Amino acid sequence: MGRGWGFLIGLLGAVWLLSSGHGGQQSSETAAQRCFCQDEVPDGIKSASYKYSEEANNLLEECEQAERLGAVDESLSEETQKAVLQWTKHDDSSDNFCEADDIQSPDAEYVDLLLNPERYTGYKGPDAWKIWNVIYEENCFKPQTIKRPLNPLASGQGKSKENTFYSWLEGLCVEKRAFYRLISGLHASINVHLSARYLLQDTWLEKKWGHNITEFQQRFDGILTEGEGPRRLKNLYFLYLIELRALSKVLPFFERPDFQLFTGNKIQDAENKMLLLEILHEIKSFPLHFDENSFFAGDKKEAHKLKEDFRLHFRNISRIMDCVGCFKCRLWGKLQTQGLGTALKILFSEKLIANMPESGPSYEFHLTRQEIVSLFNAFGRISTSVKELENFRNLLQNIH
Repeated sequence: MGRGWGFLIGLLGAVWLLSSGHGGQQSSETAAQRCFCQDEVPDGIKSASYKYSEEANNLLEECEQAERLGAVDESLSEETQKAVLQWTKHDDSSDNFCEADDIQSPDAEYVDLLLNPERYTGYKGPDAWKIWNVIYEENCFKPQTIKRPLNPLASGQGKSKENTFYSWLEGLCVEKRAFYRLISGLHASINVHLSARYLLQDTWLEKKWGHNITEFQQRFDGILTEGEGPRRLKNLYFLYLIELRALSKVLPFFERPDFQLFTGNKIQDAENKMLLLEILHEIKSFPLHFDENSFFAGDKKEAHKLKEDFRLHFRNISRIMDCVGCFKCRLWGKLQTQGLGTALKILFSEKLIANMPESGPSYEFHLTRQEIVSLFNAFGRISTSVKELENFRNLLQNIH
């Protein structure tokens, strides 16, 4: 599955549409056991003479590095540009059930994901914290009086705050608890990527990328995060199971004779579809799939309202991602948010998928090209995170 999956992600990840927007106590446990962060923030400008200080020069270098690493390679080959025009014509003539808002935006542009891998960009500190803080505060069904543990933008955090938060969380319905865990898992996955592909060396000769163990520990070590790190990683696994389940459920959509991964090359299209179905059948054979039947199993009116809340919250999170200052961070943040939203759309549409006609237009359930690309690339990112956890576990074995 590994080789085929990597090829398919490369194919589906080739082009994606993006709309622009604007000294403590030691433990006997090993570091690996404690993990499975808070970013370092440069001091602010403290005086008029600060701009001439060593700290100011370091800050300027960090800003220049973040701008350079966060830039997106917008180049597309002539062949790819022609292909995009063909894809658009094909999609416009098909029976789209829904259309991504970004497609009609005058600011929309196509980006080659293979030229813009997700990794450390230098985007950190208060700006990054504010984005995630708004995501959690506005979209996780949480009253303002309940404070999240280790929120860098909140003062007076302590054990009582943590206990209050988790007591509140456990009192929610299963659907709202799941929503919070999915957002936390997505946040954790992104942090794993940044720690695994960190810029270790930046000289005029070369850039060296690799695993930053210290960065990983700051975000996930049980002691350094006061117990939050392991919870975050559990939520990452939960997210993985949710997206895995969605892929197993959507198999009938891709099995339909009329479906094709249109590239303009009929032979290649047929090979790509065969590879896709092979992967999805392997996913479906997984014996320990998440059972989503407990979701929205109560009162029908309340269940409908919750589903609509989920949909609106994900649309809002996508809009919040437009405020990310780093273009590459925004690109991958929006893609993975839409991928998770597509996974939930699939899980909530089980009956619609079951009732699809074997051939001809499927008006009740449909996935756009952008949803398909985001779905598979998001799962590819989550899968990579799970794999990287094993790599970090091995690196941390001898660290105490």
